[in-house]
Amino acid sequence: MNGRATRPPVDLRRADAATLAGALRSSRQDTLRTFEAYAAALVSFEVPPCDELNPPLWELGHIGWFQEYWTTRNPQWCRGAQADPTAPRRPSVQAAADRLYDSSRVAHATRWSLPLPDAEQTRRALVAQLDAALDLLAGTDGTDDALYFFRLALFHEDMHHEAALYMAQALGIDVLDRLAARRSVAHAAAPLRLPAGPVRLGSDGTSAGFAFDNELTAHDVAVGACEIDASVVRWHDYLPFVAAGGYADLRYWSAEGGQWLRQAQLTQPRYLRHVDGQWQELRCGRWHALDLGLPACHLTCHEAEAWCRWAGRRLPTEAEWSYAQGVGGEAFTWGEVWEWTASTFMPYPGFTAHPYRDYSSPWFGSRRALRGASIATQPRMWHPQYRNFFLLDRNDLFAGFRSCRCD
Repeated sequence: MNGRATRPPVDLRRADAATLAGALRSSRQDTLRTFEAYAAALVSFEVPPCDELNPPLWELGHIGWFQEYWTTRNPQWCRGAQADPTAPRRPSVQAAADRLYDSSRVAHATRWSLPLPDAEQTRRALVAQLDAALDLLAGTDGTDDALYFFRLALFHEDMHHEAALYMAQALGIDVLDRLAARRSVAHAAAPLRLPAGPVRLGSDGTSAGFAFDNELTAHDVAVGACEIDASVVRWHDYLPFVAAGGYADLRYWSAEGGQWLRQAQLTQPRYLRHVDGQWQELRCGRWHALDLGLPACHLTCHEAEAWCRWAGRRLPTEAEWSYAQGVGGEAFTWGEVWEWTASTFMPYPGFTAHPYRDYSSPWFGSRRALRGASIATQPRMWHPQYRNFFLLDRNDLFAGFRSCRCD
């Protein structure tokens, strides 16, 4: 992998019903394969209560519930983004499914105490839920409205699969080695110098295919002349900041970042250590020699911003990132880590929430936007308009950054 956004053979946002069915089967296979790694590593699937984790059995049941809730249980599934989200649902294949797995109703902290079905019952439900969804999909008329919720269910499952991988990293479960071939070592490339110009953000909603609600609507933004990194910051760029005492020097940290630093009590990035003059990384629960050419990863936005202040640079905005991605062409490489931006996650002009109301609206104004993709992101998820968003203090994600200096 060279870090470039290599599109999958078929754009799943525009795929027909047959191609979408194959992707749904593939996604479920990945979900179950990763779940088996959890089953082999954990006693009774127990994980400690933590803001960045979910009980694995709840995660698995939620994935099947979401697919079923928005497709086979949804009487308005064929209306796509115009569907009424409050329409009464048909019965689930699982008793009390809505009380157990509806993330809009089930508070995160309570998920450890729920009377969840066991692993075998959950697996059987997943089979029945997928089979029913595929039967319904096979009879659709193939319009974007008819395919909308099947595409949403696919991308939702893919997002949860990536979450399962970064949960596995946090828990020391051996699933990340299967990503080894995607890890990219790159030599330093000269920054891109781009002239001022306009960039179109978002989708107009009239073209064929699927779009998340926070990607709508299309609008033009003026971007100034800019120098931006051609690829994300690598460890050989980041670690001199650590060696220079950057984690102890609050001059480089925002007030919020300094508070996080004091609470976290870190003197280096989360999954690194320095032993006998050598840097090592924790991967799959084991320590390995760190290749300094790899992207700096598992960094909070606070750490990214502190490095930028130390280096005399800053994070690009979403508009600057998109402009560089479009104008920079092949020289602008992405897809190795999610990239923190300087932009707060906010709605685009003309935003209207889609039926899955909790996807975007609750998080506007409280999270930071990230762009790109990571080695743990399913390739079919990659899209230059896709907007990720997280709290600034998350360092369990496959997230890093690139820097810029703009007029």
